Amino acid sequence: MTNKIKLVALDLDGTLLNSSKEISRENIEAIDAARNKGVDVVLTTGRPLIAIQPFLKRLNMLDFDDYSVTFNGGLVQRNTGQILSKKSFSYEEVEEIKFLTSRLDIPCDILSEEKVFVTKSPRVSEYETLNKLLTFIKMDFNDVPREVVYNKIVSCTEREFLDESLKRIPDEFFSRFEIFKTQAKLLEFMPKGINKAYGLTQLIGQLDLQPENVMAMGDEANDLSMIAWAGFGVAMGNAVDSVKEQANIISSLTNDQNAVADMIEKYVL
Repeated sequence: MTNKIKLVALDLDGTLLNSSKEISRENIEAIDAARNKGVDVVLTTGRPLIAIQPFLKRLNMLDFDDYSVTFNGGLVQRNTGQILSKKSFSYEEVEEIKFLTSRLDIPCDILSEEKVFVTKSPRVSEYETLNKLLTFIKMDFNDVPREVVYNKIVSCTEREFLDESLKRIPDEFFSRFEIFKTQAKLLEFMPKGINKAYGLTQLIGQLDLQPENVMAMGDEANDLSMIAWAGFGVAMGNAVDSVKEQANIISSLTNDQNAVADMIEKYVL
């Protein structure tokens, strides 16, 4: 298996980042060693490219031949910004999701590249506390621009309330959209069929690789697709149960114990 791994796909929160939202020295050194061996290392995240720039800079991954899967697979980009693959919502789909969130009394923040349209809601959105590098614009939903790209929609609020609201989403919405939690208090909506596995599939097509050449590491529900898809799916020790069930291997270490470095050292180096 070791000789087959040509690309390492890493989730950020709960995986590469520790609880302080930092990349440890151990993880950086292991990633550098893998890249020096010719292995691509790709960040796969729900965030837009601008919001992961500090991490890319820390990893020295800002060149033309460095890639990221952003917006949970909705965008595949070179880290210079060039878009290789893009999939987004129609305005009509955004309207449907806004109607749903209004019925559930949960926030509805619409992401369009580096901008976040924070629509009016009875419950205050907490999303700005998670992504300080984005530009947040508060407005009534009717004022949301129509001639823009709608990358994803998020609802960020108190965990227990969000979990209860998630149970009340009709099945028809799950059949038409990708809906999953990415953090305890963050629910995300994506176009149907768009997930991290989709984004990685688009990327390996550019790199002439196969899923068996990919090691993917993650911890949350939005990582499920890539962990099940990859030839070598790794669940963090702190991963949710559904991710551990899909993984080829479950790390005995957590994101605070440099699990990424440990897995790279064991299976790539």
